[in-house]
Amino acid sequence: MADVRVLVVDDSAMVRALIEALVEMTEGLTICGQAENGRQAVTQALALQPDIITMDLQMPVMGGMEAIEEIMATRPTPILVLSDVADARNAMAAVSRGALEATHKPSVDDGPEFTSRLKMLAGVPVIRHIRSRHAPIAAPALTPLPLAGKLSLAPPAPLAGEVRGANVRFHGRVFAIAVSTGGPQALAQILPRLPAHFPAPVLIAQHISDGFAAGMAAWLNELCPLTVTMAQDGEFLVPGRIYLANSTSHLAITPTRRIQLRPRADRDIYRPSCDVLLTTVAEVFGSSAVGVILTGMGRDGVKGMTAIRSAGGMTLGQDEATSVVYGMNREAIIAGSVQSVLPLAAMAGEMERLASTAPQMRWEQR
Repeated sequence: MADVRVLVVDDSAMVRALIEALVEMTEGLTICGQAENGRQAVTQALALQPDIITMDLQMPVMGGMEAIEEIMATRPTPILVLSDVADARNAMAAVSRGALEATHKPSVDDGPEFTSRLKMLAGVPVIRHIRSRHAPIAAPALTPLPLAGKLSLAPPAPLAGEVRGANVRFHGRVFAIAVSTGGPQALAQILPRLPAHFPAPVLIAQHISDGFAAGMAAWLNELCPLTVTMAQDGEFLVPGRIYLANSTSHLAITPTRRIQLRPRADRDIYRPSCDVLLTTVAEVFGSSAVGVILTGMGRDGVKGMTAIRSAGGMTLGQDEATSVVYGMNREAIIAGSVQSVLPLAAMAGEMERLASTAPQMRWEQR
């Protein structure tokens, strides 16, 4: 089998040299070219036809965001964005424009994990003009900005009539979304279409590199009428709020309907775990639970989707045609855990329909 050919794009000679060293010492990988800016990257992507590209974002002449758009429009190629955690929000915006994933720039110690990811992503089929495939959704400009706007990294303020510390809970639907590779694009097509009056909480387990979840929450928050927040240990679920799991722990729901952040073990393959989220939502909310499984590699989420369906809840799955990777959702569909298979464009509408057919939301204190 031929080696996976890697094009390295970064304005730092040191970073390019490190990536080259990591690649060349790995069997099955080889460097086919290097570029110092986005313009060179576009030219070399056409000329060299690499199997995968590592892409920096902040570069002279042409930045990585523009380069990704041009490459995906002219010669679609798997792209792994390498970015600083401080620029995580822009990294997520870059993924929404066609890159497969975003992660931090590697160190020497990251070699095996980094090169394994390159091999895996190189085999993912990609499409031309991802942005034109769906209804356009504006993305933030490529400028590092502080987390602001609706984003809340702290637990929400008490609602009217809520007693902090009491067991305050609601009755109605709870949505849990499982997603991996291709997730930012998919979520950017679903969440902004949920109306500001959406009467249910939405919990998301998105496989993501350490340090990038808060940036993703900030980016999604700018796109959505609903507030996107990082899930906080011990807080109660609030209707109309979107909770994103961090990669450093697993998001779960306790029997008292509070968020619980469970410690992550080094051996855990999926970070955060989709199965942990979906399974605990099934256990706590039963027939009121709605599981949604989207694009992604592997089988994470299949067990949890099965649990929700067995508990009498509803289960939705993204179809093959709109999936970047038809993996997790495919496995759940094959397992019989998905009741409705939908394209991305129809997902938000079905979520809204299910939320509106649930028992009317009300709050209890005890």
